[in-house]
Amino acid sequence: MSSRTAARSKARAAARLAATQALYQHEMEGTPVPRLLHEFHQHRLGATIEDAEYAEADVAFFDDIVTGATARGAEIDSAIRQKLASGWTLERLDKSMRAILRAGTYELLARVDVPVATVISEYVDVAHAFFEKRETGFVNGLLDGIAKDVRPAS
Repeated sequence: MSSRTAARSKARAAARLAATQALYQHEMEGTPVPRLLHEFHQHRLGATIEDAEYAEADVAFFDDIVTGATARGAEIDSAIRQKLASGWTLERLDKSMRAILRAGTYELLARVDVPVATVISEYVDVAHAFFEKRETGFVNGLLDGIAKDVRPAS
C-alpha cells in the first residue's frame, strides 16, 4: 500500500468514527445536520480535545455519511430491522450501536465505490472503540446480511 493510499485509508477511518459520533449526537440531542457538520468541522475533525488528538478525517466522506445516513434514515432502519433476530427491535439496541449500523448500512447502500469487505471491516473496527468482542461480531454479522441483500453481486 502506498503512503498516499494509507493516508486516504486512515482519513476515511477517522471520518467513519466521527460520522458514528455525529449520528449518535444527532439522535441524542436532535442537533440539526448542518449545525452538526459545522460543529465537527470546526471543533472535532483533526482537533485535540482534552489531550486526545483526533486524526485528520476525509471531510467530504464524513459529510456524505452523516447527511446520507440521516436523509435515508427510514430506508436504512428498515434494512437493519429486517436483519434483527426475532424479538429484537432497533429501539432495543444501544444508541451507539444504532449509529454504527446506520453509518455502515448507508455505505453499503450508497457508496458502491467502497468494497463490501472494507465497509464491514471498518465498522467492526469502529465498534471496537465502543464495545466488546460479542457486539463487534454482531456488527459484522448484521452488516454482512445487509450487504448480501443490497449488493448481491459483491
